[in-house]
Amino acid sequence: MAGPAEVAPLIRFDQVTKRFPGVVALQDISFSIAAGECHALVGENGAGKSTLGKILAGIHRVSGGTLRINGTRVDFKSPLDASRAGISMVHQELAFCPNLSIAENLFLGRLPHVGPWVNRRLIRERTFKLLQAVGLDADPGLLIEHLSTAQEQMVQIAAAVGLGARIVIMDEPTSSLSHRESERLFEMVGRLKQQGVTLIYVSHRLEEIFRICDRITVLRDGRYIRTLPIHSTNSDEVVQLMIGRPVGEYYPDCVHQPAGEELLRVEGLTAPGRFEQVSFAVRAGEIVGLAGLVGAGRSEVARAIFGVDSFTQGQIFLRNRKTVIDSPRHAIQQGVGYLPEDRKRQGLVLGMNCRENLSLPRLARMQRWGFIQYHQERELVQSYFDALRIRAADMEMVIEGLSGGNQQKIAMAKWLALRCRVLILDEPTRGVDVGAKSEIHNLIDRLAGDGHGILLISSELPEVLCMSTRILVLTEGRLVGELSRQEANQEKLMQMMAGVKNRSNG
Repeated sequence: MAGPAEVAPLIRFDQVTKRFPGVVALQDISFSIAAGECHALVGENGAGKSTLGKILAGIHRVSGGTLRINGTRVDFKSPLDASRAGISMVHQELAFCPNLSIAENLFLGRLPHVGPWVNRRLIRERTFKLLQAVGLDADPGLLIEHLSTAQEQMVQIAAAVGLGARIVIMDEPTSSLSHRESERLFEMVGRLKQQGVTLIYVSHRLEEIFRICDRITVLRDGRYIRTLPIHSTNSDEVVQLMIGRPVGEYYPDCVHQPAGEELLRVEGLTAPGRFEQVSFAVRAGEIVGLAGLVGAGRSEVARAIFGVDSFTQGQIFLRNRKTVIDSPRHAIQQGVGYLPEDRKRQGLVLGMNCRENLSLPRLARMQRWGFIQYHQERELVQSYFDALRIRAADMEMVIEGLSGGNQQKIAMAKWLALRCRVLILDEPTRGVDVGAKSEIHNLIDRLAGDGHGILLISSELPEVLCMSTRILVLTEGRLVGELSRQEANQEKLMQMMAGVKNRSNG
C-alpha cells in the first residue's frame, strides 16, 4: 500500500547532492514528505540530516539535484527566501544575539513601528504570546545571555512555530529540554499537525520519534537508505539501518566491582540562589549519577567544583585532603576534569581545528624544551578519532564546520585524553547518535574500571539509570535523596526530581 507521500507529496528531494570542500555531505538523496505529516530524519552523526534540513531552510544551496515544494522547483538563496515560502527551522546549535532581549531576538529584522519609532509595547505583547505557546514563563525583556540552554531552546522553538510557518524543521529540539519541557513540545507538535503544518523532525532519541512521527527516513554516510511508516518498523530495525549493525544498550562493568578510595567529597556547598548545603562523595571506580530537572542546580554544582563559579560556604576534599579550587586551571592541575553542557560556548574553541581542540588540555604534557611534540600530539588525536568514530575531512579541519554530534565527541575526547582521576560529565552524549553513545558509555565505563571517579549529569533518565552506580537527586538546589542502582527506577526518580516524594535517608 502506497504511503501518503506518494499520493500528494508536499516536499520532494530529487537526486539532491551537497558538497563542501573535501567532503560530500549528501549524495543523490531522493524521497518525499507529505503535507501535514511529522516526518523523522535519522542517522548517525555526519549522515547528512542537518545538512538536508539546512538546504530546505535556505541556509545551504544544493550542489546537484532539485528540491520541489508543491510540485514547483525551488532554489532558496537565503533563509529569508525560505521564510517567505513558509519554512522555518529550530536549529540544534543555538544562534541568538546574547546581548539582546528575548523580544528583540524574536523580532530581529522585522520590528513593528509606529511612524519612525519601534512599537516596544506590541513587541512585548507578541513575544509574551509566543512564549506562552511553548510554556516558557520568562520576561520578554530578559537578555538572552541570562537564559539557561534549555530556555534558549524553548525561545528558538517559539520563534520557529509562532510565526505562521507551514513547514517546520526541528533539529534535535529536545536535546537540552527537561522531561516536562519535552512533553510540552510533543503536545505542540500534535497541535501543529492538526493545523496542517508539516514537520521534519531530526532526533537521535528514537522513543520520541516512535511517539510523535508518522514516517521515518534513514540516512547513512550522506546517502538515502529507506523510508518506513512508523507503525511497520521498530527501534532495532531503525538502528541497524542507521549504522549497518545491531547495537544493544550498554551496561557498565564497573557496577560489579567494589568502590575504591574516596576521590572527591563536597560538604555543605552553598551558593545562595543556586544551590544550598550540597554534600556527597565520589569514590574510585564509581559512576555517580546526578539527576534533577532543568534549573535544579546540577550544572551549577559542577561548575563550582571545577572552579568556574564561586560558592559562599562549603568545602571540597580531594583524596581526603581539603583543597581550594579557585579556577579551572587549578582543578585540572589537581586531576579534576569537566565536560560542560554547552559545547559551543564553554567546551570548544570553534575557530581552532579538531587537533588543537582535542589536545588543548594536554599540551603541557606533550612539550619538550618549550616545543609541542607534534607526532605525539597527532597520535593521541588519531587514537580518539578512531575510538569515537569522529567524522571529519581530517584532524586539521576547523571544528566549527563539524556536525553538532562530532563536535560533542571532540569535547568529550579532550577530557578522556587528559585521564583526570575525577571527571565531571555534564550531558556527555547530548546530540550524539546511538552508535557513538554506546562507544562513549564504553569509554566512561573503562575510565571507572581504571579507578577514576565519574560524576555523570544527564537529562536522559535511561542514561542515568543504565550507567550509574548510584544516583543523587537535586531539587531546587538541594540534595533531596540518593538511590542505589538496585532500587532506582524512572518513576522514583521523577517523583524525587519533581519534589512529589522526598526520600528520607535511613
